[in-house]
Amino acid sequence: MKRTIIITIALLCLFNTVKAEELVKQQSKYPDYAYMYLGPDKFEKMNRKVFNFNLGLNKYAIRPVHILWSSIMPEYGIDRIQSAYRNIEYPKRLVSSLIQKDFKTSGTETVRFLTNTTLGLGGLFDPAKSLFHIDPTTEDMEQALTKCKCCSGPYVVLPVMNGTTTRGIAGKILDTSLNPTTYVGTPVLAMVKAGLTVNRTSYMQPLIKMIESTYADPYEIARKMYALDNFIKCENLDRKETLENGFKNIEKENDLPPDINPELVLDTREVEQTEDVLTVAEIMKGGANIDNIILKNYGTNNNAKLLADMVLFDYNPQNPVVDSMRTALFDLPDINSSIWNELSIWNRSFSKKIKTSSVSVTPDKENYKFRYIMQKDKNAPLAIIYPSIGEGIQSHHAVVMAKLFYDEGYSVIIQGSHFQWEFVKSMPDSYRPGIPTQDVQYLKNVTAKIIDKLEAKYECKFPQKTVMGTSLGAMATLFLADSEYKDNTLGITKYISVCPPIELTYAMEQVDKNGEEWSKNPNNLKNRVAETASKVVQLADMKDEKKDFKIGTLPFTEEEGKLITGFIMHQKLSDLIFTLEKTPKNKATGIYETLNNMNYRDYMEKYFLSDNYSFDELSSDTSLLSLASFLQNSDNYKIYHSVDDYLVNQTQLKKLKVCSGKKTILLSNGAHLGFMYTPEFLEDLRKEIALTEKTALNP
Repeated sequence: MKRTIIITIALLCLFNTVKAEELVKQQSKYPDYAYMYLGPDKFEKMNRKVFNFNLGLNKYAIRPVHILWSSIMPEYGIDRIQSAYRNIEYPKRLVSSLIQKDFKTSGTETVRFLTNTTLGLGGLFDPAKSLFHIDPTTEDMEQALTKCKCCSGPYVVLPVMNGTTTRGIAGKILDTSLNPTTYVGTPVLAMVKAGLTVNRTSYMQPLIKMIESTYADPYEIARKMYALDNFIKCENLDRKETLENGFKNIEKENDLPPDINPELVLDTREVEQTEDVLTVAEIMKGGANIDNIILKNYGTNNNAKLLADMVLFDYNPQNPVVDSMRTALFDLPDINSSIWNELSIWNRSFSKKIKTSSVSVTPDKENYKFRYIMQKDKNAPLAIIYPSIGEGIQSHHAVVMAKLFYDEGYSVIIQGSHFQWEFVKSMPDSYRPGIPTQDVQYLKNVTAKIIDKLEAKYECKFPQKTVMGTSLGAMATLFLADSEYKDNTLGITKYISVCPPIELTYAMEQVDKNGEEWSKNPNNLKNRVAETASKVVQLADMKDEKKDFKIGTLPFTEEEGKLITGFIMHQKLSDLIFTLEKTPKNKATGIYETLNNMNYRDYMEKYFLSDNYSFDELSSDTSLLSLASFLQNSDNYKIYHSVDDYLVNQTQLKKLKVCSGKKTILLSNGAHLGFMYTPEFLEDLRKEIALTEKTALNP
């Protein structure tokens, strides 16, 4: 023990000159969160090499062990063993809280330990929480070192271990010295300890898989996640009080709009349809015909709000940005239900039944991966899903949509967004996503290859095909519909579009505006971001724990909503540009200095605008209203939008409604995709995709 303390002190003294607490303010459009919390990445070159080594080691050596273990032990057993191991770690939590003079936590942990050791059969169960509502804490010795003003030191990645700092290494050494299992050395108990280690580390596999499959640069996102998570833990922001205060603050604001806005009553009026087809120029610039129709239907006040076609009851709207975050509530029961861990070969939940395959799109390029699930009747109708901007084939929302269609009798194909790094890696070097008329040609090609592969593999013919997209995927869906309207090559019979941007350049400007809002108030940004992230994590944990999870409002202010969505949207853009620029993953790179100063407008200017192609021309080419002829004359599509979507404006929605009439359904609340979990939307969507024997067999 004495030797352990000496080694720990030596490590801290060696790196104590590195200070990451007070950092120079960055003059960039987006914060570099890793730098904000950890300082410069001094060992980036070495760290990247070790990180990639660890990924390979995990893939070929560690993950197979976890798969074997998860296939032997049901998830309930894994959870019980983990609970017992956590109970054993009581000494480190006690000592840490005592050093921090946090006597409330030390008392709480002592009560939990005694309760769970006795009533919980040695910690296998957690009656302290389930019976007495005493929540656990995550105290460790690094938190104690932080309280003692020990600086974090540089970020390092060690073989086999996750990324950490020198303070984190010192904390782990002290944690080990306080773990009772450290001093047990008999062969049998050593085997038990090895089993406990395998059981404990298996919980990391879903996170590792998510990082590998979702992000173009796993190293950088892992560093950001560690930086933020470690700060939250060391500042005790992971306590339930953070979430509770968030809800209280929202309630205290007392300015929430009423559940149903009186101005958004059900619209029973017919939007006038002219015999003559409105031209694109009239619609885009407000020609005589379009102006007259809008005037007749919406009055002389051009700012008058649109009326809703579908009213959402019990919605309790907050503000458009936070309401859009409710898209995370879009879920269905039994998607991941299984007595087995998701790593287990015996897990047969719906999400695990979805298979992964690939098609060759471009010679000498990586095959494009897609996911699919087939009905027992291989000749069943087919649904094709185009997810939101930057979403890959692992998108949870895409899986939820797949289950909706599968339960109605469809086979389902899940493709990734065309504005996503994995899609780009399979396309020609010249491909740059962002012009819908061009993007849809690549999408058509990929979709055709996937359909051909499945029909050949299963010796079937899909009699009916439906495409459903959300956000940018919804826009792609309608551009595909227009292309097929002119030249039907895929045999698509129906298109469903949820919250498509009407004018892409306008939508991107709104994303940029929200993402850069943080710069108006940069003071105490570290704590504000950490508190917001902590609330996100705690909400996600609550959702996972409670099968009947329901929530009326989210505990976020509008500013916090913009911090969250700004980070997510900029990360998607960064992943795309990282791939377009062919940035190496195993070498030190300065590309993030550039990426943190690039927004979506900068992306469009860099890759599309020139002396011969202006921003106005770009805006026209990327507008949904350029599909005027299709929108007015076709009846094989349906659009869902909300009257308060912040990525569109009222004028755009009015023009869309004039073009599409009843084929566009406007919802009273939900902003951008934030209504998808509501019973009103789900009921209407199920009616829209419902199959009859006639429609299933005759497209």
